[in-house]
This record gives sequence, structure tokens and C-alpha cells, in this order.
Amino acid sequence: MVLTFSTGKIIANHHEVVIKMVGDSKITLQAQTDDITLFGSANVIVASGSGINWSVHLDNQQQIIELSEVIGVALR
Repeated sequence: MVLTFSTGKIIANHHEVVIKMVGDSKITLQAQTDDITLFGSANVIVASGSGINWSVHLDNQQQIIELSEVIGVALR
């Protein structure tokens, strides 16, 4: 699945999430789904574990719901 949001694109499947940010910096964030937590009320993806620690705020709740369905991680 590829999901576009205001600051980049999310490429996700049952095994991993990759976020490519737009702009000159060309930042790419990657995490396995086991390290992902989804906060539905805040529309935030948090990756934490195995040396990973980042978070990204999405534009709306529909985007986090779609991501949850694709990667199989329940919303908190």
C-alpha cells in the first residue's frame, strides 16, 4: 500500500513501514510492524524498539485507520 500525506508517502505491508518525506532532506524512516504503535486519537505513528525511535503525525484519522488495516496493528 502507498499512502500519500502532506509531508510524504507511506509504503507499508504486513512486515514493515517505510516513510519517505518530501523536500530537499530526502528523509526515509523505516521500521518493522512489530516496532510500530498507532495512536488513532492523535493520528500518530510511533516506532520504538531495537534502536528505533521516531514518530510521524498524519493529516487525518482516515489515514491512520487505513494504515492500521494494512499492517495489522490495532489503534490505541
